[in-house]
Amino acid sequence: MKIALYKRDRNDGIEAVRRVLREKGASVVCYGEDFFSCEDLPADTDLFLSLGGDGTFLQSLTFVRDRGIPVAGINFGHLGFLTTARADEPGWVDALLSGRYTVEERSLLRVTCAELPDGFYPFALNEVSLQRRGTGMLQIKVCIEGRELPTYWADGLVIATPTGSTAYNLSVGGPVVMPSSSVMVVAPVAPHNLNVRPLVVPMDAAIELSFRSRGPGALLTLDNRPCEIPSETTVSIVRGRYGLRYVSLSDDNFIHALQTKLFWGEDRRNANR
Repeated sequence: MKIALYKRDRNDGIEAVRRVLREKGASVVCYGEDFFSCEDLPADTDLFLSLGGDGTFLQSLTFVRDRGIPVAGINFGHLGFLTTARADEPGWVDALLSGRYTVEERSLLRVTCAELPDGFYPFALNEVSLQRRGTGMLQIKVCIEGRELPTYWADGLVIATPTGSTAYNLSVGGPVVMPSSSVMVVAPVAPHNLNVRPLVVPMDAAIELSFRSRGPGALLTLDNRPCEIPSETTVSIVRGRYGLRYVSLSDDNFIHALQTKLFWGEDRRNANR
């Protein structure tokens, strides 16, 4: 098996993983500081290991892109909601090398915007967000399949995938969505009215948004990659033509992660059940 290792902050951890993989017969084709662009990833890579937290996992998408290489996240960070296993957990190396895992297809969002810088990767796994840069609120117009919603007066807006429902979307009051669901969530950030709620729309819907601001434009962010855009800019968001192949080591990985990492349903009355 040919495996690529990626870690944003190089330390002894990546060397230890590399050594264990080689001892067990795997071929490490690219690792650590070998990554500068997607062109550095060999075409015949069988598995991409993201060593770190969720930020590292999201960055992995910019290397794998449309190649269909399965990505497994090994948590060297803190929360690691997207990761498959913790680095210090026993058995994950053997499970991966022996193929004892499932691969889930996770949807991506594709952004079209004239203000994106050259070379900016226009896909997102978690969410696309628009955030104010100055002190004034944004006036955000959103069209879904050509139908305009009432204007949002808010600090920003989050368009989240099911994978990203437990990220920024969750922190602004959006719903948790099962990863296999074919929907997006439109969630305002700090809206200045009481009758605005997150909206769930079909994943295949075309979303177009624009905004006005009294300040210096806004910040458009795809996962953890930001760029500044001026007022009146139009941003189009659709489902990507390809997805990310997410490696899971257990059938109940998502529910288990909700319980153990986000403490979903934590209640002393459930202790003896």
